[in-house]
Amino acid sequence: MDSKHLKTLQAIFEKPERANIPWRDVEALLIALGAEISEGNGSRIRVAFKGVRAVFHRPHPQKETNKGAVKSVRRFLEAAGVKP
Repeated sequence: MDSKHLKTLQAIFEKPERANIPWRDVEALLIALGAEISEGNGSRIRVAFKGVRAVFHRPHPQKETNKGAVKSVRRFLEAAGVKP
């Protein structure tokens, strides 16, 4: 995991939640951690990591996550045992 991924991880765990994290950075972090990502229907992606599974929606038309998505990603990472 490089410094950009670490910054993204720290941004996901910030409180209050940020609504300006680029989604491509979140996906890059998940891949760097070793998560398996597969395409779902529409803007959905399925993520599996350390026995934890989740479905997320890629934001559109904007490229940044909203606060609800950041909370969901944080819960997913916590369930998989990832912390900054």
